[in-house]
Amino acid sequence: MKYDHLHPDTSIKLESSDEKRIEMLTDPVWIGYPRAIKIMGFFEKLFRTSKRPRMPNLLLVGPTNNGKTSILRRFEALHPINDNLESDAALVPIVSVSAPPVPDESSFYDAILHQFTTPTRPRDHARNKRFQVIQILKKVGTRILIIDEIQDLLAGDSKKQLSLLNVIKHLGNELEIPIIASGVQSALNAIQVDPQLANRFEPIALPRWEFNDDFRSLLASFESVIPLKKPSVLVSLKLSQKIFFMSEGTIGEISMLLAKAAEISIQTQEERITLKTLDEVEWILPSERRRKVELSIQ
Repeated sequence: MKYDHLHPDTSIKLESSDEKRIEMLTDPVWIGYPRAIKIMGFFEKLFRTSKRPRMPNLLLVGPTNNGKTSILRRFEALHPINDNLESDAALVPIVSVSAPPVPDESSFYDAILHQFTTPTRPRDHARNKRFQVIQILKKVGTRILIIDEIQDLLAGDSKKQLSLLNVIKHLGNELEIPIIASGVQSALNAIQVDPQLANRFEPIALPRWEFNDDFRSLLASFESVIPLKKPSVLVSLKLSQKIFFMSEGTIGEISMLLAKAAEISIQTQEERITLKTLDEVEWILPSERRRKVELSIQ
């Protein structure tokens, strides 16, 4: 039987049991939509930049759950660790960390050192950890440092923000490597506290999706990687409008919604996503979820 609505790699999954297909629905899948590909191009250009005293940096800015981390992970995957068996150290071209929950210099260095399972002592002075970080990143030939969710690192008053921004700036200067940061709008606001750093971090926007042909093309890409036996035609007007409304235009919500709908489709043997399927998904609008969280912490 032909499954022309599916990518060849996805159609193979239809040979698996229903239970296995449901498990596969949460597997990470790269969707190479135009904006993501363009951003990857910016990253690659930065990766190829020759060392110099003032390296350029990028700040990827977008709403929560809109695919920033997925793009960063895809970029990392294209530049994997080289075991470099001829030397005493592996080559780690990209080092990626998430901003630590405690926004201070020492925790930031800990986050980097933990990537190398390097033991640290809580009482070690930050300058000692900084020395360790610089030595390790030079030894493994790191060419780009990624800081995801940087708004968490820059939490606090403007004095603390400025202090940590200087830490990031000096680390980049010492290593002569570019830094890619990622975060929400508040990260951009924080970085602009330091005019010098603001000039070095070029912002790249990853906005919410609008309901247009690009959005419907995105849904077609999603449909091709969801292992359902029948075409759902997600690009149809009513389906695409409903998915847009329920997801509120962020790719992470789209992915989660379609996975839940596909699970119901497999369980009911419908094998396609329909308006009825979407109605059966237990779903709270993202904005309503955020509102409930905000009320719970007040």
